[in-house]
Amino acid sequence: MTDKDTAPALARILVVDDEPQIRHFLQISLKTEGYEVHEAPTGEAGLAHCARKPLDLVILDLGLSDCDGTEVLRSLREWSSVPVIVLSVRDREQEKVKALDLGANDYVTKPFGIEELLARVRSQLRIQDNQTTGSNAWAIFDDGVLSIDLSNRRIYRQGDQVRLTPKEFAVLQVLMKEAGRIVTQPQLLKEVWGPTHTQDTHYLRVLIGKLRQKLGDDPTEQHYIETEPGVGYRFSGNP
Repeated sequence: MTDKDTAPALARILVVDDEPQIRHFLQISLKTEGYEVHEAPTGEAGLAHCARKPLDLVILDLGLSDCDGTEVLRSLREWSSVPVIVLSVRDREQEKVKALDLGANDYVTKPFGIEELLARVRSQLRIQDNQTTGSNAWAIFDDGVLSIDLSNRRIYRQGDQVRLTPKEFAVLQVLMKEAGRIVTQPQLLKEVWGPTHTQDTHYLRVLIGKLRQKLGDDPTEQHYIETEPGVGYRFSGNP
């Protein structure tokens, strides 16, 4: 079974972007993958569309003609949990962190590779499908090599038990709770170390390195814990 096969049939995707050529390109690319695609040229039109029709995913630009995309995201998160992938030319770390903290599920910068974007779309749709069907995939993870049972705090790698420190387990728990979604460094530090340690990123880098080593996660391949440079981390395992 391919990744494409695991996505919901005719998943409904809304593209909110004020550039007609980008909307047209995404319309063709997404329809080729079998998705039902809708377009909105402004933030107001995008919010109205989200309110009228059920959607499976939103691709949102930040530099819209009528408002900033972060305001669209802020308004949307007041009443909807639909997955949002931000697609923007803004590549500064602060912009990415702001969008993710406001509730974006992923962030892709322009110019972008369409294959990478489609892979991220499939990833978000898989997660959404798991949540909709009540799957406990992120509470109990097993890919045949690594087995994680958060409720019983048991982790096995190739049949051998893996022992984590309380902090290592806490970080893994937060990442798995938000599986597929980037968790920013300040958010992880606040949840695990407390609100006075949100700038202590060196603590996190050292711990993530040790956690990867125990899970057998190659830093260059990153099968389980993926790094978004300068922003944060995400649990990206596929059971």
